[in-house]
Amino acid sequence: MASLPDSERLFVAKRPPLSRLRLDRRLKALAPEDAETLRLMEEALALRHYRLDTEDAEVTRRARRAMDHVTQPALRAILRDRMEIRTVIAALRRRRAGEAPPPPGWGHGRFSRRIIAHWAEPTFGLDPVFPWLREAHGLLEQDDALGFERLVLTVTERLMRRHGAGHDFDIEAVVIYVLTWNIYDRWARTNAEAASRRFNALAEAALAGHDAQLAKS
Repeated sequence: MASLPDSERLFVAKRPPLSRLRLDRRLKALAPEDAETLRLMEEALALRHYRLDTEDAEVTRRARRAMDHVTQPALRAILRDRMEIRTVIAALRRRRAGEAPPPPGWGHGRFSRRIIAHWAEPTFGLDPVFPWLREAHGLLEQDDALGFERLVLTVTERLMRRHGAGHDFDIEAVVIYVLTWNIYDRWARTNAEAASRRFNALAEAALAGHDAQLAKS
């Protein structure tokens, strides 16, 4: 499979080095049980498998289903770590939207109770675990959605690289590659959407200025 760029180039590349069509063609060589492992991991972690209105309970259900079937320790660790990041990100967004602390049992992983108990603290008291949380909180407070997305994807991509160390020719390496590919694809789509919004805003401003000039003439 084509190698992915270093993390420093994540936000420079306009698209992943391999199209999804070509990637899927190569993945057809997987044994059925490995293909099922990949499917469960992607279904739980790849954002393209979720709609905007997907509820937290559905996210947790998919993660638990994957955890029930995936046996490789490295992949189970990825599931745990990714879902814990997703839980804390969801908490930041809920709080920013003015929501009250979620009920007991919400979220996934080791820190859900702490998040609920420390709801009013900017980082939920989790700075030692997630040192990037304070920056994430600040970006949300500034309504910098693109910067927030960039930070989350950077953190996630670096996590995947750490988990990928020592895996080269096994199913773990394949799953890690595909999940990392999804991160690059996510940023390419996010950046394209942001560029489109910026263009539309500039176009509307230009048209408004043109209309104002016509009104004066």
